[in-house]
Amino acid sequence: MLQRILLACSMLALAASVSAAEIVVIVNPANPATAMTTAQASQFFLGKSTMFTPVDQAESASIRAEFYKKVSDKDLSEVKAIWSKLVFTGKAAAPKELHSSAEVKKAVAGNPTGIGYIEKSAVDSSVKVVTTLP
Repeated sequence: MLQRILLACSMLALAASVSAAEIVVIVNPANPATAMTTAQASQFFLGKSTMFTPVDQAESASIRAEFYKKVSDKDLSEVKAIWSKLVFTGKAAAPKELHSSAEVKKAVAGNPTGIGYIEKSAVDSSVKVVTTLP
């Protein structure tokens, strides 16, 4: 019985540490930007600016919900509604959706105007961090 309780506690601690991973906003290393506020990042991911080409995580990825909550204080349904309106009115195209941080990192590394978000632990020299979300 004690082993089951300890196993359950370990699993809960692991789940909490995974969801509490630091998220960073990344750009192409050739991009002149060196820092960005969360408000600025929000503009690119909510279609308010076309200066950068945003790359999104999969809708089902937990990092996506956490990112939008931290950067814009919006849940995924609110974000989806914003993009639906922008796409419907022809004002913008929704960000390309990729299935992993590795794919997002590769896409941003290959596009001088690319911007994305990944776990801090996935950062390498192929991208540049401009914001770390609390």
